[in-house]
Amino acid sequence: MTELNIPQLSLVCLIGASGSGKSTFARKNFGTFEVLSSDFCRGLVSGDENDQAATSAAFEVLHFIAGKRLDAGLLTVVDATNVQPDARRQLVALAREHDVLPVAIVLDLPERVCLDRNASRPDRDFGDTVIRRQHDQLRRSLRHLGKEGFRKVHVLHSEDDVADAVIVREKLLTDLRDRRGPFDVIGDVHGCRAELETLFGELGYLIDRDELGRPVNATHPDGRTAVFVGDLVDRGPDSPGVLRLVMGMVAAGTALCVPGNHESKLVKALQGRNVQISHGLETTLAQLASESVEFRKEVELFCYGLVSHLVLDDGNLVVAHAGLKQAYQGRSSARVRSFALYGDTTGETDEFGLPVRYPWANDYRGPAMVLYGHTPTPEPEWVNNTMCLDTGCVFGGKLTAVRYPEKDVISVPAARVWYEPVKPLNSTVTDLDRRAPEELAITDVLGKRGVDTRLAGRVTVREENAAGALEVMSRFALEPRWLLYLPPTMAPTATETDGQLLEHPGTAFEFYRRDGISHVICEEKHMGSRAVVLICRDADTAADRFGATDGSTGAVYTRTGRSFFDHDTTETLLSTVRQAVEDTNLWEELGTNWLLLDTELLPWSAKAEDLLRQQYASVGAAANAALPAAVSVLQASADRGLDVTDLLARTVSRAANATAFRDAYRRYVWPTHGLDGVQIAPFQVLATEGHTHSNRDHSWHLGIADRLVAAAPSLIRSTRRLVVDTSDDSSVTAGINWWTALTNTGGEGMVVKPLANLTKTARGYAQPGVKVRGPEYLRIIYGPDYTEPANLTRLRDRNLGHKRSLAAREYALGIESLERSVAGEPLWRIHEPVFAVLALESEPIDPRL
Repeated sequence: MTELNIPQLSLVCLIGASGSGKSTFARKNFGTFEVLSSDFCRGLVSGDENDQAATSAAFEVLHFIAGKRLDAGLLTVVDATNVQPDARRQLVALAREHDVLPVAIVLDLPERVCLDRNASRPDRDFGDTVIRRQHDQLRRSLRHLGKEGFRKVHVLHSEDDVADAVIVREKLLTDLRDRRGPFDVIGDVHGCRAELETLFGELGYLIDRDELGRPVNATHPDGRTAVFVGDLVDRGPDSPGVLRLVMGMVAAGTALCVPGNHESKLVKALQGRNVQISHGLETTLAQLASESVEFRKEVELFCYGLVSHLVLDDGNLVVAHAGLKQAYQGRSSARVRSFALYGDTTGETDEFGLPVRYPWANDYRGPAMVLYGHTPTPEPEWVNNTMCLDTGCVFGGKLTAVRYPEKDVISVPAARVWYEPVKPLNSTVTDLDRRAPEELAITDVLGKRGVDTRLAGRVTVREENAAGALEVMSRFALEPRWLLYLPPTMAPTATETDGQLLEHPGTAFEFYRRDGISHVICEEKHMGSRAVVLICRDADTAADRFGATDGSTGAVYTRTGRSFFDHDTTETLLSTVRQAVEDTNLWEELGTNWLLLDTELLPWSAKAEDLLRQQYASVGAAANAALPAAVSVLQASADRGLDVTDLLARTVSRAANATAFRDAYRRYVWPTHGLDGVQIAPFQVLATEGHTHSNRDHSWHLGIADRLVAAAPSLIRSTRRLVVDTSDDSSVTAGINWWTALTNTGGEGMVVKPLANLTKTARGYAQPGVKVRGPEYLRIIYGPDYTEPANLTRLRDRNLGHKRSLAAREYALGIESLERSVAGEPLWRIHEPVFAVLALESEPIDPRL
């Protein structure tokens, strides 16, 4: 006797050539109404079971009836040859549509047996060729059945195998209808072991401990069974302790457990798969690191073995982590498991960055009581015979249980807030709060507005500035979902009071020294344009995380949110950066599938060619054409004895200035074709999934950049840097000399930043950086003749207060948009500070600063 195990609720597909004995096998092993025969369905639609012209209509009828049976929760057997992949594919799809498991029973009898049987049947008038073709199709299909989606495959190779086969119907792992309780169903524990022990005391359980005093089991004198709704781990103080206790209870038969989404993620992490180490998983992994390898393996196997939901007490009680609507109860599919783990989500996030879920319980009308957790609620309440038991213990709420069948609710308070919730447990919901997360409204940005920031408090945006930003954003900017951040402006260092220089590094070092910042980093200022590079690991990440629908895998954009390049050129650049990130193992190291980089894109002419041609080049060409000629005329006049000495000296100086001006802007221009000649110089990792990185010092950021340079030197350019101790005169001198060497060789200058990056001082947060530009670069900014004594005297009176205020406000807004983004807040909340940065750029201020 050979036992063929099949789930009690499944779609059984019989596979075999004509004459293999499928119908006889079906009559012997299944009930009359369980078997749907393709031959019988042909007879229904045509009056002739052998009418092959009726095959299409016959299978329409067969699939319809099969669907109705599966809807009713009845095992269904399809008796047809099913030797063709397309026929099987339709049946697997039908099983998935109804959330049941597809099973294949293959009668792989010798070809000769099938031929002889077919020849003995007077109702079969097709020739041997058909049998041989079917047999050949069957043999070629055998090894692919598992890949096609069949969860069980049984193959019978001989007449004896068929005769000896006995069907054994197995309960689904979710089917515990014979367990009638009484039960104590317990909400999300999230590592709060002490509170769980307290709750067990209230429920009357006795706790067993091991030789180290750790709880390893709990029993109830009245034989009650605890049922955990999942999310045993993450965020709380002792996830291993909770696991040890629950695993011991399940092993002893005193508890049952379903998985939560946090257990699902933990399994992937323990298996070494790529998951985001966030939302408390990092806490659990750190706690498990101190446990033995054997215990970690036990945890992995325990969590992996948990089934999506449990049907208990003759179907009167269903327990699932996020709940389960009636149509999914007692079913088995990826869709059912996803609903049980995550609920019925829209794919969107609310204003707190949490998934938006359909309120399935509001529409629930099933006879079974459904107890679940997953979504924290201040107080448990009954909704249509369902109750959510997650009362936010780890967030400082309560740990809750329901006694079944009594329906008594028992809760114990949390010892403390173990993990700050993203959404307050008692938060109120307004009409604005209910907005779809991807929805943007013009009322968000029009008029005078204030944007709250963590660093700078409330930042005001004037109405007229908002109007200008709206014009730019709506006409020229990228899709807002790509714009997580716009770079802030940067103030120059204080003006030198005398000498031939307008800006000098000594004033920058002194500025930070007075602010109590002892160590700063000097970074080479590249001769290019500020560029933000958002790079996704693949198109799926871009689609899932940023809603890309055109195959884009990121963006490369300017300070005003405009794309630097067309789609194809952008994707080519991103492909090179992506490969560099892959080669340096940064995806895994940073635990992310996307990166946001602050960079400089070179040359300046790649973005500003029109400006260079129409403004700088035209001025330089006119000056270098006119002034040498004027010098010649004046020199000739002087040779004839005319008194033109002062005018000649001024004109000679202006001609030299014009040449210097032309040489200065030409350094920012070199030929490019597509990406040939283009380089990017990354200097900061702005954000990754779940994290901003302003808390990491600039040496870390530039170290990441150096690794990318090594991986893709043809595209990615390094940034030279020097650390200076502002309290050490020799270090300050070295910094001044470094800047002098940079600018004497044609460099633009440098940016001086607090080495620690985001830095709090006695007066608030320090300026994120000040720029110290070289004298020849400033010639481009202030004009060829700015170094003339009279002009320098006038320029020394420039007021930097407004520029520094603007830089600080824009920096705070940039940090705010990044923090909102990594927290998963909705798009309109992220867009609010991004838009404000662009609006502030319209404030009236000297653009040369």
